[in-house]
Amino acid sequence: MNKAQAATNNKATSMSPHPHAVRNGLLLGTLGVVIFALTLPLTRLAVGTPEAPQMSGVFVSAGRATVAALLSIVFLWVTHAPMPKRTDWLPLCVVTLGVVFGFPMFSSVAMRHVEAVHASVMLGVVPLATALVGAWLHRQRPSAGFWVCAGLGTALVVTFAVLRSGQSGLTLAGADILLLLAMACAAVGYGVGALLSQRLRADHVICWALVIGLPLNMPLALAEYPQATIKFEAWLGFFYVAVFSQWLGFFAWYRGLALGGTVRVSQVQLLQPFLSMLFAVPILGERLDALTIGFGLAVIATVAIGRKMPVRDTHTTTPPLFETKTTSS
Repeated sequence: MNKAQAATNNKATSMSPHPHAVRNGLLLGTLGVVIFALTLPLTRLAVGTPEAPQMSGVFVSAGRATVAALLSIVFLWVTHAPMPKRTDWLPLCVVTLGVVFGFPMFSSVAMRHVEAVHASVMLGVVPLATALVGAWLHRQRPSAGFWVCAGLGTALVVTFAVLRSGQSGLTLAGADILLLLAMACAAVGYGVGALLSQRLRADHVICWALVIGLPLNMPLALAEYPQATIKFEAWLGFFYVAVFSQWLGFFAWYRGLALGGTVRVSQVQLLQPFLSMLFAVPILGERLDALTIGFGLAVIATVAIGRKMPVRDTHTTTPPLFETKTTSS
């Protein structure tokens, strides 16, 4: 019985990230967050406003994924990337749906109708949602305190959206609903991508996901290519979200999540809404009012408390979802 218990303890220890790996994971995660923090302001720059529209949200979404996919093909070839195993294709498709289709499409369409500082608050609960997805994928059990923080953070975001909807009654604007859908897609894509990055190279994970989406994104981008004259700064915004937000940022982000653990490193996103709001001021000339700052700080505080809540491991008896089965020789 003692041997069996020791074996269980050794397995649990081997699956726990090493302190050095956690530190590197947090550093890479922070780099990814800084890159992602510019996504909302520069997407807003690319799509424009209702009064001065630039590119369509559909083109920005499909176009950024197309550019990143073409870069991915070259990168996979140069790095001699092996083909994913048969068991990896399903989770790769989930990553594609989450961060290649879902988040870019919902957020790009929404960003023409909301300011970047507003969207930053709306997406402020992504860290808790990502941690929740990570705990589910790894068969971990969050504490009651974690669930309270997750519920409170979600309630704060919804309340902020209702107050900012500009409509009478308790209603959510259509753009806010799109942002909530974008949040859910990001959380799923981050969580599954982090799990895949434990057995595939992190940069290969996002590259394969982008290649999977290319047959749909390229025709869509060509069909939605803007016919009117587009401002130079809008093209700069598009270039950034294509190369950095959709591609290079994931190199650091997925590697960080894989090294330090999804539940731990995902909370580095605590910085993202704050950074996005700060970037929106000089880039877009937006203003921070007291209501936005107040709700932004409240969401950040909720996430900060939530990240300290314990998450119990149960993977010693139940394997993680999407686990690759290995056979001994």
